[in-house]
Amino acid sequence: MRGAGFQSIVVLTGAGISAESGVPTFRGPDGLWEGHRVEDVATPQAFRRDPALVQAFYDARRAALARVAPNPAHDALARLDAEWSGNLLIVTQNVDDLHERAGAARMVHMHGELKSALCLACGERQEAPETLSDGPACTRCAAHGRLRPDIVWFGEMPYHMDRIEAALAACDLFVSIGTSGAVYPAAGFVQGARHYGAHTLEINLDPSEGTHFFDEARHGRAGELVPAWVDELLQR
Repeated sequence: MRGAGFQSIVVLTGAGISAESGVPTFRGPDGLWEGHRVEDVATPQAFRRDPALVQAFYDARRAALARVAPNPAHDALARLDAEWSGNLLIVTQNVDDLHERAGAARMVHMHGELKSALCLACGERQEAPETLSDGPACTRCAAHGRLRPDIVWFGEMPYHMDRIEAALAACDLFVSIGTSGAVYPAAGFVQGARHYGAHTLEINLDPSEGTHFFDEARHGRAGELVPAWVDELLQR
């Protein structure tokens, strides 16, 4: 694959790219996320039922970010961002900040960010303090105890969908990295990109549930395959 034929790229990243940095995948083989049922920590109903549990869970996930670092796959995408002269949008399903720490800038978090908080009183998004469990005040409206994790939970609408859909319609290369192909709407992005004529590539540890939708698939560790793909793409 050479980059000369492409003008606009959309890259989708999922839990698999951050797993190689030591970030736990969203749901383990036992169906639990860090020892909790997803229904107990990742739904609006769970937050209304037991806000203390949910706040403590995300406080712990936020603190854990200090123990992980970007891996070569994150670094390679940051290099692509810096050196690719065409259009690029990195769409991540991950709520960690490893893409930013590697240096990527042309990107969006469709499922929110651990380091962001959302005020239920005024709707302001702001940098999350170290802990939300003690009910800190909103920096805009000063309401206490009204900040929640700025995470898209099950039953909520992903962020930036208009921008993502426009990018998918305009891209001529769509690449999915480290995704299961099971969580919608992200799992449907490959079909949307193909509908508009884009070439599609999957890079994943194993074949995903949607591998058959892709024109090309490369299976193995993201930390090895993504840098090789970026090197190949940037060759002139």
